[in-house]
Amino acid sequence: MKKNGKGRPPKRKVTDDAKMVKAAVANEKPHSNLENGKVTCKRPKRAAACSNFKEETVRISEKSIFVETKKVQIEEDEEVAIDLTRLGAEDLPPCRRLVDFTFHDADGNAQPFEMSEIDDCFITALIMPMDDNMEKDKERGIKCEGFGRIESWSISGYDEGSPIIWVSTENADYECVKPASSYKKFFDLFYEKARTCIEVYRKLARSVGGNPNLSLEELLAAVIRSMSGTKNFPGGLSSRDFVISLGDFVYNQLTGLDETSANNDVHLATLPALMALRDECRSRSESCKLAPRMSNGNLQIKEGKKLDATEDDDEKLATILQEEEDWKAMKQQRGRHAMNSQKNIYVKISEAEIANDYPLPAYYRPSTNEMDEYIFFESESHMSYSDLPRRILDNWALYNSDSRLITLELLPMKPCAEVDVTVFGSGQMREDDGCGYFLDEGLGQSSSSANNPSYNEGVPTYLSAIKEWMIEFGSSMIFISIRTDVAWYRLGKPTQQYVPWYEPVLKTARLAIAIITLLKEQTRVSKLSFVDVIKKVSAFDKSHPACISSNLALVERFIVVHGQIILQQFAEYPDEKIRKCAFVSGLSDKMEQKCHTKLIMKKRSVVRKEANLNPCAAIGPVISNRKVMRATTTRFISKIWGDYYLNYFPEDSHDGDPCESIVPEEEQEDNDDEEVDEEMTLVQVEKAPIPHSSSRSCHSKSSYKEIRWEGKSIGQMDSGEALYHSAVVRGQIIAVGGAVTTEVDEADVPAILFVEYMFEKHDGIKMVHGRMMPRGSQTILGNAADEREVFLANDCMEIELGNVKESIVVDIRLRSWGHQFRKEYANADKIDRAKAEENKRKGLPMEYYCKSLYYPEKGGFFALPYSSLGLGSGFCNSCKERTLQVDEFILSSETSFVYKKIEYSVQDFMYVQPQFFAEEKEEDHGTFKAGRNVGLKAYVVCQILEIQAPTGSKKPTTESTKVKVRRFYRPEDVSSSKAYSSDIREVYYSEEILTVPVEMIKGKCEVRKKIDLPNLELPVVLDHVFFCEYFYDPVKGALKQLPAKTKLTSLARKADPYTSRKKKGKEKCQDNQQKFSDKQKDEHCENRLATLDIFAGCGGLSEGLQQSGVSYTKWAIEYEQPAGEAFSENHLETLMAIMEKCLDADECISTSEAAELAAAFDEEKLKNLPVPGEVDFINGGPPCQGFSGMNRFNQSTWSKVQCEMILAFLSFAEYFRPKFFLLENVRNFVSFNKGQTFRLTLASLLAMGYQVRFGILEAGAYGVSQSRKRAFIWAASPEEILPEWPEPMHVFAGPELKISMPMNVQYAAVRSTAGGAPFRSITVRDTVGDLPPVENGASKSTINYGSEPMSWFQKKIRGSMLSLNDHISKEMNELNLIRCQRIPKRPGADWRDLPDEKVKLSTGQMVDLIPWCLPNTAKRHNQWKGLYGRLDWDGNFPTSITDPQPMGKVGMCFHPEQDRILTVRECARSQGFPDSYRFSGNIQNKHRQIGNAVPPPLAYALGTKLKEAIEAKLSTV
Repeated sequence: MKKNGKGRPPKRKVTDDAKMVKAAVANEKPHSNLENGKVTCKRPKRAAACSNFKEETVRISEKSIFVETKKVQIEEDEEVAIDLTRLGAEDLPPCRRLVDFTFHDADGNAQPFEMSEIDDCFITALIMPMDDNMEKDKERGIKCEGFGRIESWSISGYDEGSPIIWVSTENADYECVKPASSYKKFFDLFYEKARTCIEVYRKLARSVGGNPNLSLEELLAAVIRSMSGTKNFPGGLSSRDFVISLGDFVYNQLTGLDETSANNDVHLATLPALMALRDECRSRSESCKLAPRMSNGNLQIKEGKKLDATEDDDEKLATILQEEEDWKAMKQQRGRHAMNSQKNIYVKISEAEIANDYPLPAYYRPSTNEMDEYIFFESESHMSYSDLPRRILDNWALYNSDSRLITLELLPMKPCAEVDVTVFGSGQMREDDGCGYFLDEGLGQSSSSANNPSYNEGVPTYLSAIKEWMIEFGSSMIFISIRTDVAWYRLGKPTQQYVPWYEPVLKTARLAIAIITLLKEQTRVSKLSFVDVIKKVSAFDKSHPACISSNLALVERFIVVHGQIILQQFAEYPDEKIRKCAFVSGLSDKMEQKCHTKLIMKKRSVVRKEANLNPCAAIGPVISNRKVMRATTTRFISKIWGDYYLNYFPEDSHDGDPCESIVPEEEQEDNDDEEVDEEMTLVQVEKAPIPHSSSRSCHSKSSYKEIRWEGKSIGQMDSGEALYHSAVVRGQIIAVGGAVTTEVDEADVPAILFVEYMFEKHDGIKMVHGRMMPRGSQTILGNAADEREVFLANDCMEIELGNVKESIVVDIRLRSWGHQFRKEYANADKIDRAKAEENKRKGLPMEYYCKSLYYPEKGGFFALPYSSLGLGSGFCNSCKERTLQVDEFILSSETSFVYKKIEYSVQDFMYVQPQFFAEEKEEDHGTFKAGRNVGLKAYVVCQILEIQAPTGSKKPTTESTKVKVRRFYRPEDVSSSKAYSSDIREVYYSEEILTVPVEMIKGKCEVRKKIDLPNLELPVVLDHVFFCEYFYDPVKGALKQLPAKTKLTSLARKADPYTSRKKKGKEKCQDNQQKFSDKQKDEHCENRLATLDIFAGCGGLSEGLQQSGVSYTKWAIEYEQPAGEAFSENHLETLMAIMEKCLDADECISTSEAAELAAAFDEEKLKNLPVPGEVDFINGGPPCQGFSGMNRFNQSTWSKVQCEMILAFLSFAEYFRPKFFLLENVRNFVSFNKGQTFRLTLASLLAMGYQVRFGILEAGAYGVSQSRKRAFIWAASPEEILPEWPEPMHVFAGPELKISMPMNVQYAAVRSTAGGAPFRSITVRDTVGDLPPVENGASKSTINYGSEPMSWFQKKIRGSMLSLNDHISKEMNELNLIRCQRIPKRPGADWRDLPDEKVKLSTGQMVDLIPWCLPNTAKRHNQWKGLYGRLDWDGNFPTSITDPQPMGKVGMCFHPEQDRILTVRECARSQGFPDSYRFSGNIQNKHRQIGNAVPPPLAYALGTKLKEAIEAKLSTV
């Protein structure tokens, strides 16, 4: 029953042989051969499945309890459904996944999972393919209502730690993924039983870090602790009873592993703890006179015979029903306990009681105008409590409706039915980076201090009413969070003014921690009464953080009046003895005597969004002494954005954005590594007409007398039909090259058609053929588009002239490009807008304009094909484009064929999908973040020897045509050590000959001698060239020198239309590395694009672009001084500048502050700043919220938006008008601010006249060992060629990064490489395995390498460096260092692997090794997976962040073998920075520079495509 990865189960049949286990074991052997051309794959190891079902005539249930899902195909026949969900060739039995499933009897009544052992049970479900996109695209599934009888079931997932449940019919094996909502109550019990089996196995099996010598009590404690984080697992004492009640079931399942796996390190059936668990279960069952809960999978029922087992049907049925009743009772008992417990009562503190602990009244006044928090969150009025986003609030203060500062204590810590106080807040809002706040940090220094980077990251925000708050604590840190109706906020440091109101709350939290520590130190918690605790607290030394006083009365008074904070801390503590100790009872009694107010707490399920009544909405800012500035913009950009916010954000409106936004289905930047859906969706406001991708004829609604040709025929089509230039339709002239609206579609807005040609059919019907022209609102621009702008599309339509509604005016604009035309066109646009307004007032028809081609399938807007528009010749460029897009297979000759527009010939080299070679053994690894690429394979390189086409008259297809090939092996096929020490481009010749289906071919490549390889200076591979020097014998595992007579060159390729059109990517890149090597640095600057890098950081983007040979960064702008210094150190000839040198004052909306900064420049720098016409290329990554603290707001919503630095970034492009423009940002840039920023950015670039392309790329697919998804926007002048996206070259886990757009188009800039790529992924070992060991807190800036580089990546990243810089590590405190030392040195280990014990610090203090806040809050934070985590040598790095720490956003920051945090140099290598690259400032500054940078290899790949675009244009001149 043990299963590896996502393999498939073996098919088991019901036979007359009672020895089912042996049959299952026999069937478990993996298949490794290729039969009948089908691909086989490795099967998982599992215990014998349950198959004790009666053999009767199989009946197909005709009933279903499912509600039909929209757009889901329904099939009655199971075999048909299986065939329709097949992805490719597969072995038998087929494997599929079940979604929305229900198990039921023949009458359609839902049945418990294990009822299939008693009676015939059937399935109704959505059958999905066995891939990763199951829940993300249900339309690919087939709903089946005609399954055969369930024959068997089994459990797998033991090594992964997560149960996978399988059921089998006679036709297929099915993985049970998600039950239907109506069936969930039946499935939950069996899932918990399966999960119990998994957890027991993982606690006992040495192969997964378990201890087979555990006692029963130790086993029970460990299992309950692991399972207690989920909502279905019963809590309290019932959890122990539940696990024991499953003892027989668990024993039978695990002992089955002994027979199905030969690799078990121990014999599970003989383990003392497992046997004791079984015996305890049976003992309890006998005492209760209940049959033991067993379902061991070994029963075999024969029709007409007695059972060959210990139970008959009635006993088994009774057992199943009793389990169901016990499960319901446990859940009801848990609910009643919660209802009747003291937790349902909240004792509210009296303000009069705590007044003496707080200062005299004071009032909050914002130093800068603040933004409403509702602007940043979705506008739904109802939201699930668990779905609320999380943010950080720095430099904050809390106050009431009168703006009087108020303490958190007056607000209940839990939602209550009646609350008599309203608390608001303000602060600097930013993304939650997972950082904690240490107890020894003082509050005297406000977070507004200039040296606190957090303050400079957030947006000044005022909050709606705070509904609850909570304290999460650990032995060294405290988290305090508050919740409004739209978000949770973790509190950083407060404002200087609010510190006195915050200190009592922190002091009480510290006191609660200290009291819990006192109780835990006792041999028995009950030893300390309330009075004893008071005495011990009064004895605290004055230096103790929880010291109150030495006076017993004062201590008691403080504890009682602030008692609710302490009680809540105890209530959340995971140790039940602590929660129910005598101190808690005594404190509760004392508080009741104080007559505090009692409030009834309410259930937290749905949050209702209320109006934001924060008084700050009407309070003007108090001007501070800090020098501030707005974003400097041009009038052009200011008008575009200002008009948008004027139209869609009227003042004081909180009704939400009338424009539906681009909404990510799951948008959490802190989950950048997670396997989540990457699709982002645009919900359309205006109903778009349905495009017609093929011509069609529509019957005319008009009389033929109303339609006539104007003039004579101008020619004929190839089919002989007469062409005409113009026609008269109901008195209107319709001409070729004009535009019309149609009456074909029943859309709210008539479709616009550009007339390409008109003709008369042989039967006399007059036709018009045209291209669709969607309005701007029907594109991805949404309501950011000009209502008068339309776009040419690649969809065309052919209709009868009678279906033309009317002729309209569409101005096809062709404008000259350059900064010198800015004023001229600005004035023309101003006149045009005035004319449009005048026409609107007069009620005249709207006149449209068009200047771009909208191509959603390519994710962009392109220059119009002016030369081929409206020719009237019977030719349509759109039809031609669709013809070229068809992937076709053509057998050219006996020695060549064309597949997907690439020609292959005998002796050519090609890629084969790695899944074809299913016999290869894969190692078993966990699914933790940093190991996500483990097990993924690169394409297999093969050489074509023969083409085997079908004989006779049958047309060759990809299925019927096969290719005989020679396989070339890679170093990773030999061993991991060989892969580590070899060149990533090396392959090995072999004598292995295979026959491969054409559909398995993934592209073309070359194999050469090593001396013929292009020279690489960087660890970036963008071509498809390999080298071969050795022969490999896979049977003997031996390598030997390749004989000199072996020929590796392919036949000369013939030039033909297919290959010539493919001159990009694989074919065209073969010499790119040599062309774009570092030698280009010696070229004159005139041969490169003069570049301005804005928001340059330390220069990662500029570094990669310059290395590609396409650009030369002459100017750069950066706000943070350490980052600017790092940029200057690495780019000596670049001028670092501020954001102001505008020679035309009329064009720039600047500020006095910017002018003051500009005045500080020396004359030499001012001379070297660029002017329009000098900048060829602008690139950078502006922050969405702008530089917080540097923006002055007025009172309108539009003035708040002016803080966004994107305006300044776009203004540089508008002012300088470079040939090319590249914007980089985080992946959820497209959804930030509800998609407004993204849409307006595209609209601004299009308004300037640029071509625009957008997409999301994964840096890990371009040669870095890190998951880093980033959004990019390319722009190019209409005279240039818009760069393509670089082809991903490395295997990297993750789905396609899609964006869903209007007209049902899904666009991904590049394909996912999870299923294969030209090269393997770069690992942690490849990246940093050669670096010398250093200690925690290492601070020596320069050291010796100490060894030679081993991997290909290391050799390239070192370059010519002789010494190592910045191999320095953040210093952990003593406790965290001990934790790090105790984290096992194995892949995926994290805080959950720490022993539950205390350690003694050097101060003598005894503290918990496991941070208290982690188990205490694990339920709310996905078990805190990865915190205090180690990296896997064979995995990849998580996303690089600005502050690596074990309790941070990316807690997996420990070295795989050394007890320390990753060093600056290791993080830099994970981003692809060469060792020669220097960083500036302290260690925090350096980590911040690296975390904010664009990986240079990704920038290099982008640069090569830009260079290709430039060269392609030059070649056509």
